[in-house]
Amino acid sequence: MLLSRIIFQSLFILSLLLGISASNAQTKKIQDAQGLLGGIEEWRTPKPDALIYLQLETGLVIIELAPFMSPVNVAQFKALVKAGFYDGLDFYRVIDGFVAQGGDVSGNKQHKYTKQLPAELSRSINESSSPDEFMLVQSPDFIASQTGFLHGFAAGRDPNTKQEWLLHCPGVVAMGRNNELNSASSEFYITIGQAPRHLDRNMSVLGKVIYGMDNVQQIKRASVNNASGVIDEPSKRTGIRWAKLANDIPDEARIQVQVQNERSEAVINRLASGRSLSNPFFHFKGNGNLDVCYYNLKTRVVN
Repeated sequence: MLLSRIIFQSLFILSLLLGISASNAQTKKIQDAQGLLGGIEEWRTPKPDALIYLQLETGLVIIELAPFMSPVNVAQFKALVKAGFYDGLDFYRVIDGFVAQGGDVSGNKQHKYTKQLPAELSRSINESSSPDEFMLVQSPDFIASQTGFLHGFAAGRDPNTKQEWLLHCPGVVAMGRNNELNSASSEFYITIGQAPRHLDRNMSVLGKVIYGMDNVQQIKRASVNNASGVIDEPSKRTGIRWAKLANDIPDEARIQVQVQNERSEAVINRLASGRSLSNPFFHFKGNGNLDVCYYNLKTRVVN
């Protein structure tokens, strides 16, 4: 009886040690993937050819595009902007806590970019130019096998299927579509509430808002009793005055927006602080898991 108790206690202690070892190994793996290197600049400046200026009735919004994930959809979005298609249109479907969808609800505005686009929901990990493009933050995530950052965008990854994709965090911009997967053409939406992660890998993500999210949040909503979110009366919608490519805006009129580099010391420290909850305010420390959407990379204006 005594021998059995000793064996049981030994096995129990061993299982605890193995659990701690596995946890430490995962933490080290995540830290290694984060690239804890010194000398990385905290801020990066997006290239003008990847920026869209969207002037709403509520104020200016700047979108950084992600052509590395959805090149065909981004190209058509840029072409529509260049052609002035969105000028004078509005956000006609707006659901509080979900999305604000803009475009031509009437279908009357003429343009030549009517081609329905192939859905670009994810890409092969093998398309990465280098194995360290993806910076791991959480494994596993509650939906994805892994989440982290990819070229400054919150992303998910599945090492088994070798696919990676962009997440529907707040402020993400994506193409709208009908039920048919390859039916997007000109409608787009911005996520305005908590991250609707059920849309991940279901929609073609164009980019994200890096300036003017406060102006996006002022977009007029449909009634809470309106399940579809479609605002029938044009006078009750928020208008899009114009949309332009940053390259078509004079240098002196551009706003110099910078985005945090995900591998910078400031971001690494913020993630570590969120994982440990070491601030004395926190008495319950959680389990160390992180929601990457909560740790959206910060932006700043430098001019």
